[in-house]
Amino acid sequence: MLIKEKINEIRKDFKYLEDDPEYIYFDNAATTQKPIQVLEDTVAYYEHQNGNPHRGAHKFAFSATEVYENGRKKVADFINANSANEIIFLRNATEALNLIAYSYALNNLKKGDEILISIMEHHSNLVTWQFVANKTGAKLNYLYLDDDMQITDQEFDSKINKNTKILAITAASNVVGTMPNVKAFIEKAKNVSKDIITVVDAAQYVPHHKVDVKDLNCDFLAFSGHKMLSSMGIGVLYGKEELLNTMDPFLYGGDMIEYVREDESTFLNSPQRFEAGTTNVGGVASLVSAINYIDKIGIEEIYNIESELCKYAYEKIKKLDYIDVYTTSNSHRSPVIAFNVKEAHPHDVASILDNYKIAVRSGHHCAQPLHRYLGVNASCRASFAFYNTFEEIDSFIEHLEDVRRILRIGSK
Repeated sequence: MLIKEKINEIRKDFKYLEDDPEYIYFDNAATTQKPIQVLEDTVAYYEHQNGNPHRGAHKFAFSATEVYENGRKKVADFINANSANEIIFLRNATEALNLIAYSYALNNLKKGDEILISIMEHHSNLVTWQFVANKTGAKLNYLYLDDDMQITDQEFDSKINKNTKILAITAASNVVGTMPNVKAFIEKAKNVSKDIITVVDAAQYVPHHKVDVKDLNCDFLAFSGHKMLSSMGIGVLYGKEELLNTMDPFLYGGDMIEYVREDESTFLNSPQRFEAGTTNVGGVASLVSAINYIDKIGIEEIYNIESELCKYAYEKIKKLDYIDVYTTSNSHRSPVIAFNVKEAHPHDVASILDNYKIAVRSGHHCAQPLHRYLGVNASCRASFAFYNTFEEIDSFIEHLEDVRRILRIGSK
């Protein structure tokens, strides 16, 4: 089978499999493993190019600046931004979403305005807007899901209105796998009012799908590098340049200023305006390498592999009558399956599976309101990447029965 051969070839690039080739890593939605190419490129930067960017008149400063700014161009091309000036490097998607809240929302929203989000948002795209609503007097509204974990057009149309000032929505749920039609929702929002600011949390989407911010026509989009093969501590905020240049800085300090006097300062335009202090050049080098790796395999190929893996796992786990599954049945979904073993606590399930060398997530996955909406406090989550195999899924399914045996569930 061609897809199996492709996966086996890819797996040669991942060092974690050398340490314990039997270990099954199904926590990719939390963070992905890193291919050797990314690790080597990151080390090479620190060995040969390490310097403080935008500062210094020596080769290491010049080299670091080149790595950093070329990385900005690489990311802009990767998501089809109009300009590298629309790419801001931060720690992660969480910090990017907070930047929007502090630098735009707090200064522009007021009592009577509305913020529209979905019930399936990660806390980064939910608690942030609770904070803004509490500070500004704006109202926080939620989009709810149907029985198949989808946001219907009727639900969206009933919630969007001329009082809506911000639409902040995930492009892919980290729990139920739903990938709402974000492009259509943005278009609907802009038809209601061109002043509605649209924010896309793409942390669970960018690693699996081609993103074109021009086509989406979103005002902001955020994602994290560590969920797409790069090191931790590097994230991206895309924002339309004309909008970014109207916003106040998020952090203050070195390298984001134009002129500083004793009693006042002026600031650079985007992106430097939002990148105070010494930046994570090594993280950018890692992110560039990760994008190169993704491009080498092909984002469409990655999506196809992960879709087949998720479909295979979903069809198998749905047949188990002792499992509750909370994932959409729509085949157009992110490669995650949230589930519970009936009568078992998710933490017990995850711990037992770990004894069988299978890593899954357990807890509320930074989505407590969604879990309450689903009627559960927590769940297990298996999330797949293109370096996983069908055989690993078979082992995972098989050991779910061992969970029941060890916990003495279902035994007479």
